[in-house]
Amino acid sequence: MSSVIKARVTVTLKNGVLDPQGKAIEHALSGLGFGGVGQVRQGKVFDVELAETDKAKAEADLKAMCDRLLANTVIENYSVAIT
Repeated sequence: MSSVIKARVTVTLKNGVLDPQGKAIEHALSGLGFGGVGQVRQGKVFDVELAETDKAKAEADLKAMCDRLLANTVIENYSVAIT
């Protein structure tokens, strides 16, 4: 019997990194009449399913995926949540 571990990986820009897409969204929201919107930062979300039973191995694999492909760790942070 195989088991599946599901995870959500959230990738966001590090503080201090310019976010032109977030700034464009912020201005668009204001233009649509949503007053009081502060700073907007955009990011990415990945939902990943792993055919794995060992939670620690799954977490290690997910970290490796982020470090090697899903996030540019020079300018982005990431978090992994096993669901």
